[in-house]
Amino acid sequence: MQNRKIVPRKLAGFWELEPEKELLFETMLDKIKQVFLKYAFLPLDTPVMELSEILLAKSGGDIDKEIYRITKGSTDACLRYDFTVPLARYVAMNEGSLTFPFKRFQIGKVYRGERPQKGRYREFYQCDADIIGNEKLSMVADAECICLYKDIFASLGLKGVVEISSRKLLFSLVEDLGLKEKFNQIATILDKFDKIGEKEVSSLLQELDICEKATNSLIKFVSIKGDFENIEKSLNFVSKSTAFKEALEQLKQLDQFLKNMNAENSYTFNMGIIRGHNYYTGTVFEAYLDGKRNLGAVGGGGRYDDLASYFSERKLPGVGMSIGISRLFDICLQNNLLDSNFTAKNKLSIIPLGDTLNQCLTLCSQIRKEGIACDVMFEEKSFKSKLKDANRLGVPFVVIIGEDEVASGKFAVKNMETGEQKLLSKEELIKQMR
Repeated sequence: MQNRKIVPRKLAGFWELEPEKELLFETMLDKIKQVFLKYAFLPLDTPVMELSEILLAKSGGDIDKEIYRITKGSTDACLRYDFTVPLARYVAMNEGSLTFPFKRFQIGKVYRGERPQKGRYREFYQCDADIIGNEKLSMVADAECICLYKDIFASLGLKGVVEISSRKLLFSLVEDLGLKEKFNQIATILDKFDKIGEKEVSSLLQELDICEKATNSLIKFVSIKGDFENIEKSLNFVSKSTAFKEALEQLKQLDQFLKNMNAENSYTFNMGIIRGHNYYTGTVFEAYLDGKRNLGAVGGGGRYDDLASYFSERKLPGVGMSIGISRLFDICLQNNLLDSNFTAKNKLSIIPLGDTLNQCLTLCSQIRKEGIACDVMFEEKSFKSKLKDANRLGVPFVVIIGEDEVASGKFAVKNMETGEQKLLSKEELIKQMR
């Protein structure tokens, strides 16, 4: 009986890039990392899997339905769906040795078992930066996290806008309406306002036995947007409670910090930003590419004052931002938003002619030592085939080395774009490649 061949295929919703795109993607990650470092954030890597009691401590909402849960023997674990809860666990475990405020960034894969669709994956890369305080945390931290988007977009040659709101404002309003016990359900519904519209949101709120007057107040609240001066006027009429006024004052302070940090024109306020995670307690925000809001958010984050309380008696408030880099990368490719020269490819390939392979390998090693990307096309193919391969790979320069070149110490260097060919010494070649 013949062995049956298995049809090669991959799980739906799991990301996979061909090498050329992966090189482009890695360049994006490097640029983002440099921005995080510029803001004095430190790198951290946490496990892909966490104990279920840790990861599910305070998730709630639709997220619970999307978590990959794995049991093996007595171990009950989950694949991380973001980096925030693992961070809270890490800080609680190491609080005695950390310097606060603790600023960390993390770049890696996360997992969500949602329905795969365009721009949404079950496995994807996320880039996070968070600031954790000891007992208290200034609104400057919120402003720093929001400012990161401006510099990250700029480093990628993009322009974006961050839309800011406050869960604390919404909670105060819900409490005023006597609906405190239904807050999580209300927040989940209002978070879908942009997607399903006012009529459907109203219907879902009424299914929770929320009266028409309260429903109208909630819909009016999430419809408020603009610069701070304009939203302040609208919000002053929403609630007169002390908690509501305190939350509004925090947004006012945030607005001033952002202006002081030269972030004007890179953010706006939109009370319809709710965020799906129930651990958010204050400022929340989402990032969009400028003029392309219809493509959806490419990042988001917010303030979480109580998350670490599940792991520590110490109050460890935090705020963080995140970019769904897989999603952003897809959007950039589909809309031609990245320059084709965005990433540095292999600068040159060396083609041996005759019995010169050993000399080619020596030269390649010397060029690499100078920090220049280089390889030797050592396969037993025709010269013409190797030129075609170099062209297909997008290599800008080809070095042709035959026995005459070895004897003279001058190598034929071909510019693959112009077709121009020069004879250069090793020193001249290295200088030109630099």
